[in-house]
Formats: sequence, structure tokens, C-alpha cells
Amino acid sequence: MKIPVIRQLFQNSTPENLEATLTVLEAFCEFRGISEEEIDVAGEMITNICGAIEVHENVKAGATEKDALNAFGQKVMGSIDR
Repeated sequence: MKIPVIRQLFQNSTPENLEATLTVLEAFCEFRGISEEEIDVAGEMITNICGAIEVHENVKAGATEKDALNAFGQKVMGSIDR
């Protein structure tokens, strides 16, 4: 997870475009012939896209961009600590 990447995706992509990209990456991860390294890269991209989608949702609900980004970062870090 990289907050600057999530910010960039949030600022330059619509939720619909992010959802479409997420669908493609998830399908890519299910192919038999991809390597662990490719899965790791796709997984990082999926996390960043999910973060941008969540930021869009939080901003739509009234949060500032900064607060929405920080909330997502804390959520991910909290899940890692468990």
C-alpha cells in the first residue's frame, strides 16, 4: 500500500474506472501461468485500487481527501498488526 499512489488514483480516476481495472486484475491473478512475483505486483496494485475506491466513498460521504486517505492507511496498518 502506497498512500501517494492511492492519492494519484483517487484524483485521476473515477470509481467506475477503478472498479473495471480491479475486475481485470482479479481475473489476471486467476490465470494458471502467472508467477508469484506477478501475483505480488498485481496484489499491490489491487490494494492501491481498493484504497482509492474507499477514499472515493469516504469523500462522497463527507470526509476530506486527507482524512479519507489517513483512515484507509490506518485501517490497513491495523489489519496487519492483528
